[in-house]
Amino acid sequence: MKKTIVIIGGGFAGINVALQLAKKDGFHVILVDRNNYNFFPPLLYQVATGFLEVSNISYPFRKLFQKYDNVNFRLGELQKIVPEANKVILTTGELSYDYLVIATGTESNYFGIENIKKYGTPMKTLNDATNMRNFLLLKMEEATIETDEIEKKKLTTIVIAGGGPTGVEIAGMLSEMRKNIFRKDYPELAGYKGAIYLVDGGPKVLAPMSEKAQKYTFDTLVKLGVNVKLNKQVKDYVNDTVIFADGETIQTKILIWAAGVTATVFEGIPATSYGRGKRLLVDEFNKVAGTTNIFAIGDTCFQTTDKNFPNGHPQVAQVAIQQGKNLAKNFLRTERNESLVPFVYTDKGSMAIIGTTKAVADLPKPELHFTGFIAWFMWLFIHLVSLINYRNQLRTLYNWVAAFLTKDQSLRMIIRPASKHTEDAKTPTVLVPDAK
Repeated sequence: MKKTIVIIGGGFAGINVALQLAKKDGFHVILVDRNNYNFFPPLLYQVATGFLEVSNISYPFRKLFQKYDNVNFRLGELQKIVPEANKVILTTGELSYDYLVIATGTESNYFGIENIKKYGTPMKTLNDATNMRNFLLLKMEEATIETDEIEKKKLTTIVIAGGGPTGVEIAGMLSEMRKNIFRKDYPELAGYKGAIYLVDGGPKVLAPMSEKAQKYTFDTLVKLGVNVKLNKQVKDYVNDTVIFADGETIQTKILIWAAGVTATVFEGIPATSYGRGKRLLVDEFNKVAGTTNIFAIGDTCFQTTDKNFPNGHPQVAQVAIQQGKNLAKNFLRTERNESLVPFVYTDKGSMAIIGTTKAVADLPKPELHFTGFIAWFMWLFIHLVSLINYRNQLRTLYNWVAAFLTKDQSLRMIIRPASKHTEDAKTPTVLVPDAK
């Protein structure tokens, strides 16, 4: 009898479990995701700024699994787990399992600030990225016809909350676009540079990286014209005004929120199984505390058994990838009655891109730090080879080369799909009377 493994979430963690178990006798894998595609989160900001197409960083699950007889895909969202019956209830039905793997990642954390949740622009999903691109372009179009100077300044001022890799990369990209693209696309705004602010509640940008990387990043952003404000905790966003805890304010119609993430609480999992940031507490084999056959991997889990990371692993792609592969191998060992291997994270370093030929990279063993062109080239290479297939790699490479040579790109389209079949369509359909 084949063991059924249900995986909730097709990100870095979930997809690696599925692919490792593909074509393996004794297992039937069902991957569940709210989207019908896998996507590459580190490049979301390039979709949001129009340098890459959506298809460059995404790939349909069903096409990916075509050649694997023992792997299936189910579109749906997890609503409830019923551990005593070994089943999950989805928005699209129910599934029974022998092993359940929760790999749902995280979502934007608004820290209870409802106005930011309502009016801020997040950056966690492909939907977020395309919405952000549309939003930015629409605001630029509005600015070209705005006659009120105060309103025009709000439309051309951008505040990015969060000094991590996402915030830094967006700030750097937008500053280069302001210099090389916006001035040509929007001649009506000649003389309006448009202020870009990067704000963070902590004392440094790229907090997890080395001091050398932090200093280089800060200095580079300032040279690019980004106003970097540290130790600035966003308190609210009211009437086009970002309000900080110290009372300072910035007026803008564009607040990009990249300030934090949180995991999700699932019905059916005991409250005692959750730790910091709503992350599921797991043992050294990624089994959820208080359960017998439920596992959690990636950003949604909190593991303290790794001696090198007693306070939990960083929520980065490499942790998710390695946990996914290790869990899959442990499932195979279980079937062969072999001893399980505890998860130990191999830190391969961290990096962030700031702009063209400007990036930072930290390598742990040996301890090396790179900045500038070398780090930029390393960033491009690592992210290119990490894409899920050759098709995505070639298309992304083509777009990068074209953008590098021309300092421009041609993907700045405002696309607002609207359909009577789409519940959340926000663009009204305009009915044109019959000419007859």
